[in-house]
Amino acid sequence: MDEPTLEFYRSNAQSYADWAKAPSTRLRGFLALLPQGGSILELGCGAGNHSAVMLAEGFSVRATDGSPEMAEIASQRLGHLVEAMRFDELDAHEAYDAVWASACLLHVPRDELAGILMRIRRALRPSGLFYASYKMGEGDGRDSLGRYYNYASPEWLEATYASAGPWITLSSETSVIQSFDETPANMLNLVVRKAAV
Repeated sequence: MDEPTLEFYRSNAQSYADWAKAPSTRLRGFLALLPQGGSILELGCGAGNHSAVMLAEGFSVRATDGSPEMAEIASQRLGHLVEAMRFDELDAHEAYDAVWASACLLHVPRDELAGILMRIRRALRPSGLFYASYKMGEGDGRDSLGRYYNYASPEWLEATYASAGPWITLSSETSVIQSFDETPANMLNLVVRKAAV
């Protein structure tokens, strides 16, 4: 994890939580692919808006965020424990039917992403599903708030995912969002299935 980025979310947890947008329109379609009451790990849950939908739909949710301050805010909002956990602390083995990582893995340094994807793959059950969204671009950098982004191209992401193990791509879509720093961002939204080795 990039320390200045983590520090930004620790220092600005309340204002970021108050800003947090409505849940992704892609979430319900993703949940429809899962077994009823299935187990979901959410990484980088922020204010907990996605976890709230998952819980309301009857899923078993392990919600996590790298910022202890954000995790505390989300816990209070959800009435459900949110763990302070960095991506590199994930050590589960075939524990989840799905992993949901909305606009959070885009902060992982480029040379560390494959290792994080390996941890996610290991945490998924056979044929488990994995959603993640990334800001598109070529080469990493920082935004006006000092947050690090790995600015992914589809080709770089495909190669990085492949280096973490075999996946089956179910969907790859682009969208435009308004970032916290009020600039538009082109996003790449990926849904993949863990494939057998």
